[in-house]
Amino acid sequence: MKNKLRNTVPYLALFSVSMLIFAFVSLFFSKTMFYIEMSVAVVSIATALIIYIRFEHVIHVAMRHTALTTRNVDKRYLERFSFPVAATDKESGIIWYNSAFLTDICKGSDVHGYSVTKLLSGKDVEEFCGASGGNTSVADRLYTVYANPVETGYLLYFFDDTYLKETEREYMETRLSVAMVSLDNNEAYDDDDEDDAIRVNIQVESLLQRFAGDFNALYRKMSQGRYMLIFEERELQKIIEKKFDILEKIHEIKSGDISATISVGIGRGEDNLRKSQASAKKALDMALGRGGDQVAILSGGDYEFFGGKSAGVEKQSKVRARVITKSVINAVEESDKVIIMGHRFSDLDCMGSAIGLYGAITTSLKKKVYIAVNYQDSMAKSLIDAYKVNCGEDVFVSPEKLMDEVTPETLLIIVDTQSKNRLESTALFEKCGRIIVIDHHRMSVDYIEDTLVFYHEPSASSAAEMCVEIVENFPDDVLRKPEAEALLSGIILDTKNFVINSGARTFEAAAYLKKHGADTVSVRQLFADSIEIYRNKYKLVSTARIYKKCAIVIADEDMAEIRLIASKAADELLGLKGVNASFVVYRTDSNTVNISARSYGKRNVQLIMEKLGGGGHHSMAAAQIKDTGFESVVRMLVEAIDSE
Repeated sequence: MKNKLRNTVPYLALFSVSMLIFAFVSLFFSKTMFYIEMSVAVVSIATALIIYIRFEHVIHVAMRHTALTTRNVDKRYLERFSFPVAATDKESGIIWYNSAFLTDICKGSDVHGYSVTKLLSGKDVEEFCGASGGNTSVADRLYTVYANPVETGYLLYFFDDTYLKETEREYMETRLSVAMVSLDNNEAYDDDDEDDAIRVNIQVESLLQRFAGDFNALYRKMSQGRYMLIFEERELQKIIEKKFDILEKIHEIKSGDISATISVGIGRGEDNLRKSQASAKKALDMALGRGGDQVAILSGGDYEFFGGKSAGVEKQSKVRARVITKSVINAVEESDKVIIMGHRFSDLDCMGSAIGLYGAITTSLKKKVYIAVNYQDSMAKSLIDAYKVNCGEDVFVSPEKLMDEVTPETLLIIVDTQSKNRLESTALFEKCGRIIVIDHHRMSVDYIEDTLVFYHEPSASSAAEMCVEIVENFPDDVLRKPEAEALLSGIILDTKNFVINSGARTFEAAAYLKKHGADTVSVRQLFADSIEIYRNKYKLVSTARIYKKCAIVIADEDMAEIRLIASKAADELLGLKGVNASFVVYRTDSNTVNISARSYGKRNVQLIMEKLGGGGHHSMAAAQIKDTGFESVVRMLVEAIDSE
């Protein structure tokens, strides 16, 4: 306020002079007007003098306090500072500055009374009072500013460190990041049509070389279908801004029946190139584990993903399955007992995989095996009940009761998940020291590490399909009819009756199960609904709204078995014309809102759910949001669909 009053002094002076002139002119016409105008002029002059005197007083008081804060150094020494110094009042108005401030900051202009925030990049003075000060720029120079509070305002010191800041910026922009590139369908080069494979390979290499040249990157071919690029940070920023459009350009490369996709892992922000390369390899494993055709950037322990909209490429070789089976058998033989556990709210794929492994291990290796499951929360009660009839009640045990059974030699086999946060029992997992993971979902950042065996195949249709290949490679023909039907139910669930994610190996696994007695009629009965569930499912379907080819259902009504009903409704919604993805939003308790997402592969619902803190597979995913209102979750879902 004092600054504004001080700025009115010139206008008051001009007004006073004008009134004096008018008063003397009026003297010849009317003494009354003369006295009135003379009085106004005198008041105006007095007001201007008072404001000027008060402002000068503020300056002197501020200077006295400034001197106290600088240990009684008088004004002459403040003036001699080689760096700019300024004093302000409590309202950030400039009331004094030294000659260096006048020359370097003001460029010779008088700024008394002006707000100093204009020179602090619009920030408040309080932000510069810390021990580290704050940064600002004036003209083409960069300053670090330190503010020292005094009784009447602030004393500010401006240090020109343009060279240091520009050197730091140049250092940060030239830090090197390593990118490891892998051609996803490298196995296609073993195809009979070798000429098409070679053409694709040449085109991919040519495009990567041009890409490296456009962004001043170092390019090197590591092996067949493997490449390494090294970028400067500023070039990587440009690539990120374009959202790695190199992925789309690679999609355009085709020859005959062979098309190309790549996966890229980038190690960013590490201290040296060796660490960057290690991070790049880890990021590439993550990108491949999530189905390929995407970029994973690992920086400071956090992942950032781009792309990943296409389905994973099916692997044709069964060699890995045989190697995995041998490792699983060795681990089981070295254990005193085996516990098989899946994810929370287990479904038919989870329980079918567990039952298949249970039958193989107990029959062939004669080990004691338990299946850890919370029966009340399971969505596979029909399968559990059917298997109990054939094989006894003691197969399925709650995780809490198994805690006392765990010894250092106990083996825990985790099926249909690799996420620590989605396990049926985190406590049971943490107590077991020997772990095997078998999962088909795309890699999540919280995946389980330090395992004896980590069998992860995102191109597989289901965990049950992977378990069939393991059981198939056991030394004896161990599969019985109950286990075969359990495994088949898992495949049927995750493929939606062989409609999605079904490759050649999926049908081979189904044929193997059929050969071992799996009855499709019996399996179909596991999917049968009660009349109440059937009614509620179609009640939700009837309320669907279509948004950008997505069917969205908001289930705000309380229903029994809502989790099961929501998943079935999401599946049913895919049958609507023009719909390529479905989402059912429902509440499981007062603090938790869930989303069940499905697609037929044209849309990657995993990417959408990941934006909401969830995950899953390319065509089947979910999210669980806590402590957020129902309407807010729906709004977040729409925003995630818009940003896809």
